[in-house]
Amino acid sequence: MYPGTVYQKYEPVFFQSIGNPFIFRCLDGVLIDGNDKGISKVVYRSCNGRDQLGPLKMSDSTWLTSEMHNPLAVGQYVNNCSNDKAANVCYQEFDVPAVFPVELKQYLPNIAYSYDKQSPLRCVVLVTLRDIKQGEELFSNYYTIVS
Repeated sequence: MYPGTVYQKYEPVFFQSIGNPFIFRCLDGVLIDGNDKGISKVVYRSCNGRDQLGPLKMSDSTWLTSEMHNPLAVGQYVNNCSNDKAANVCYQEFDVPAVFPVELKQYLPNIAYSYDKQSPLRCVVLVTLRDIKQGEELFSNYYTIVS
């Protein structure tokens, strides 16, 4: 999955985007900020705290730490493919359904910037194009999203 704060196309992301190579643009203009440093990290943590439901967290924030805890949150580390390195993953946009179990949301490394019940949470998942070996570097074409 590509972790980060999810912004609808009408929401402000200017300051978070300055010098930020981790902004993922979805086909419909939704943005996901996968930067784990600076203002991006502060915004994610703030939204994560805002949305907590009693003891239940509504998203995973462990991807913001120096050690990997959630093996689902690696999308921001995928490199662009080249003539020498073929793509071995591609991106698939996915809107989390309203019926998604609340107790499983703690494993999703995405959170909405605005508390808007109208829009489903957008996630971007990585889909392998072939078998991936343990420790193998992930490559994608940054401009290809499966629709």
